[in-house]
Amino acid sequence: MANITVRKKKLANDMYSLYLDYWPAITNPKTGKETRREFLKLKLYGKPKDAKQKAHNKEISEFAEIIRAKRLVQFREKEYGFKENVNISVNFIAFYKSVVGEKLNTTSHSNYLAWKASLKYLTEFAGAKILTHQLNEGHVHRYRLFLLETKRLKADSKLTLSVNTASTYYKHFIGVLKKAYKRNLLLTDLADHAEFIKEEQTYRQYLTEEELDVLWKTEIKIEKIKHMAFFAALTGFRFSDILNLKWESIYKDKHQGTYIQLKEQKTGNINNHPISDSAYSLLKAQGVGQGVVFKDIKYTQVTRPLKQWIIDSGINKKISFHNFRHSYATLQLANGTDIYTVSKLLGHKNVSTTQIYTKVMDKNKIIAANRINLDLDGLLTDI
Repeated sequence: MANITVRKKKLANDMYSLYLDYWPAITNPKTGKETRREFLKLKLYGKPKDAKQKAHNKEISEFAEIIRAKRLVQFREKEYGFKENVNISVNFIAFYKSVVGEKLNTTSHSNYLAWKASLKYLTEFAGAKILTHQLNEGHVHRYRLFLLETKRLKADSKLTLSVNTASTYYKHFIGVLKKAYKRNLLLTDLADHAEFIKEEQTYRQYLTEEELDVLWKTEIKIEKIKHMAFFAALTGFRFSDILNLKWESIYKDKHQGTYIQLKEQKTGNINNHPISDSAYSLLKAQGVGQGVVFKDIKYTQVTRPLKQWIIDSGINKKISFHNFRHSYATLQLANGTDIYTVSKLLGHKNVSTTQIYTKVMDKNKIIAANRINLDLDGLLTDI
């Protein structure tokens, strides 16, 4: 009798990829060849370290079992393979959870938290269960309005979501709809005609060289946070990249100087990132010769000490850890580095992403503003 089994394939970093094992084999309509495997693009932790990873494994395993059961019914009814006309109706909320779970190990911590929050708002809108065959364009439109009008999911909050936050959550939702359609969980591409929420332009705060000098001289509760923040300001690295940095990735030669072979958490790109002597001295200051450079630190330990550090310095700006990366980009442009080089240093796939920093530091506007000066009865000498 025909049968389907959920199996695991070991990946790097002690992760496992789930796939369906078909018996007998099926024909893949894309290649015309027989195959016994259908990879589900779902991953499990081989050795879950905490409750969060255990919960992730449980949710992913349950979702894989739902797909297996649906496929088995179709398989035994001779609806073979990965045909586009074969539709599986599953709980879309459970599918969304599985996508959020994948983000835990594939994106930055802050981006993962944004995905997690977007799931909360979708659940608030749709409840704990809505089957994929029930989803329609009306849901997509109403969820857009919901995000623009709903109050923040905090106790007694009277504030609505910011437009940019609503835009981010809606883009996540649309992204999951696209994934669901590609995996034949939706009959129609509901994301195709979705109207995105236009983001409002925001100002990307950065620190000047003078402010960085002041900060370096200001004491902080956890010295390691200061070192990590300044390393971000000197390299443009994200927190996740700094947290995972190992000495085995740091090289030195007479042609390139000191550089880091970096596989970025967010994009997966691998490149050689040259660093300055100042940045290298921060690494040496950690007193570690191998393995992880910045040991025994988590993102949850950073926010409060960093905020107090900024206050104690007297700098009147709203600065998060990520603003040190913004500072690197802005100061590079201010000091004459061309935008294409800055784009490569930041690991951006498209230079258009880097252009947001040119709005902050537009040297042509600054030069133009100072082209016209008048002698206003000696006033200029007092400035």
